Amino acid sequence: MPSSVIVHYGELTLKGRNRPWFTSVLVRTITAVLDGLDVRDVRPVVGRIVIRLGPEGDGQWEEIRERLSLLPGIGNFSRARHVAPDLDQIADAVAEAATGRTAKSFRVTARRADKRFPIPTPDIEREVGRRVQAATGWPVNLTEPDLHIRVEVLTSDAFFHFAKEPGVGGLPIGSSGKVMSLISGGIDSPVAAWRLMRRGCRSNFVHFHSYPILSRISQDKVRTLVQRLTRYQLRSRLFLVPFGAVQQRVVVGVPPPLRVVIYRRLMMRIAERLAVTSGGYALVTGDSVGQVASQTIANLAAIGEVTRLPILRPLIGFHKEEITGEAQRIGTYGTSIEPDEDCCTLFTPRYPTTRARPGEAEVAERELDISALVEQAVAEAVVEEYRYPMVNLAPSGPRIYAGEDA
Repeated sequence: MPSSVIVHYGELTLKGRNRPWFTSVLVRTITAVLDGLDVRDVRPVVGRIVIRLGPEGDGQWEEIRERLSLLPGIGNFSRARHVAPDLDQIADAVAEAATGRTAKSFRVTARRADKRFPIPTPDIEREVGRRVQAATGWPVNLTEPDLHIRVEVLTSDAFFHFAKEPGVGGLPIGSSGKVMSLISGGIDSPVAAWRLMRRGCRSNFVHFHSYPILSRISQDKVRTLVQRLTRYQLRSRLFLVPFGAVQQRVVVGVPPPLRVVIYRRLMMRIAERLAVTSGGYALVTGDSVGQVASQTIANLAAIGEVTRLPILRPLIGFHKEEITGEAQRIGTYGTSIEPDEDCCTLFTPRYPTTRARPGEAEVAERELDISALVEQAVAEAVVEEYRYPMVNLAPSGPRIYAGEDA
């Protein structure tokens, strides 16, 4: 029997008339993520997506499962067997496949995607269950079965499978537009970026570093984090912005308590420029209220007022334990906790303000040539490209950003 993977997309069922467009985006991303594997075709079929595998597909199941489990937009998926939409053939095929398994109990759940199939769903379940029981001797348990057999009957096909694999859920990548995520190398910002990816946003990344004043460690950490996050969205662009010279100018011209707020205001301006020229509609940060001095409500207001783009803060009400748990689940925690030399620790005053008053930051910035500092940082930004999976693609080296669209 030919092998297939049945993908159920969960949230997309709520999209009404727009569902075909969302489904087509998900089909494209599934096709892309399975590049290089033996996949014959990926197509939407009556409320689900069917991935038909070639002769080598069964042997590649572990890799297929790994890639699909990371892709936003997928509710769950199952390795399935294809059979003709005939009850006798379905029941015989399920019973034959079940004999190669061990189970303490089982149940059968059937779904008719095409209600023109003449046999009611309960009758399908009873007949398939009867033949499985005759072949295996397993008892039926409808509440807590050891093995849950699912049968799906479509218009011209039928499938059955024995296990569901969980997906990321959410919306397919690219369906919600593009954002620019500020990524520091810590625990919070990769999680914030991932949360926007799960909502269908494709994220570019900007990292502010202080090389050569400090080492390259923070850049190396961020590269590793972006590589990991690219597994969820298939391609990423990372902007590496030298920020040490900007910080030195701030130290000369700004009173110590306001320096952190001014650093962050400059970062927002630079990130906005990079976002706009690369097609981004919003900025994303890992801010959580009260976690550090720059993340008090007063300071967040002062920092955010310099950009016309919306600033999305998906972690704003999370506590550190929640964020850490999510970082562990998405695979970024181990890298994030490695020691580094982040630019935020450079020239940081001993007592930064936690309550910037309205207009106070603007007054402090009068000693700086803000436009020149932003222009210099954007001009010196280096951009790197990341892809997943890396099939038939040569790695893209760093290059100076020239302002082209991403």
